[in-house]
Amino acid sequence: MNKEMKAIGFTKYLPINDPESLFEFTENMPEPQAKDLIVKVEAVSVNPVDVFTRRGQKKQLAEPKVIGYDVYGNVVETGSKTSLFKQGDKVFYAGAYDRPGSDSEYQAVDERIVGHAPKQLSIAESAAMPLTSLTAWKSLFEQMNININDVDNNRKQSILIINGSGGVGSIATQLAHLAGLKVIATAGKAEAKAWELSHWVDYVVDYHEDLVKQVNDLGFKKG
Repeated sequence: MNKEMKAIGFTKYLPINDPESLFEFTENMPEPQAKDLIVKVEAVSVNPVDVFTRRGQKKQLAEPKVIGYDVYGNVVETGSKTSLFKQGDKVFYAGAYDRPGSDSEYQAVDERIVGHAPKQLSIAESAAMPLTSLTAWKSLFEQMNININDVDNNRKQSILIINGSGGVGSIATQLAHLAGLKVIATAGKAEAKAWELSHWVDYVVDYHEDLVKQVNDLGFKKG
């Protein structure tokens, strides 16, 4: 008989201030597939995808759906064909959209999308990193094909990052700087500008004004 665990889920979209919009319930602990880890969840973060998923559920579900994608936790069990982690490892990851989410005491996750948790970050900081970091990394180094190791050549290049104080933007500005790029970001408030400058942004432009003119006035021209 499976052990039980607590989870938080929803069965239908309701305003977030409705006490039934998200609720606690009990379900069986997951059984690991061959390449799975069972992770005891210690911290999660909330992403826009959580909001969009809940908002899109207009029909009543027969069983609660568990959302949540970013995780920091401990490996408590490994599948029969795992090789990358062992019990007791501290891990972090963004889970898969087509599997039960992280808003539960334990989660099953394919070890191939899991990383060893950063030792320099707190538990809360680690839980906030996976999805935003993956999005920023893929955008810069896979979609835009920037070579993070070609720093000398990248120093001749510049990049404009929209909303450099957002979750993805805050990571993208730092990764772009690490790659050697001259980083320009948009902001609308003094607090956002200060945040961006503290995250390796070289220049900040006001998104309320003409962005092209501001960037040109900084000395950057279209190549």
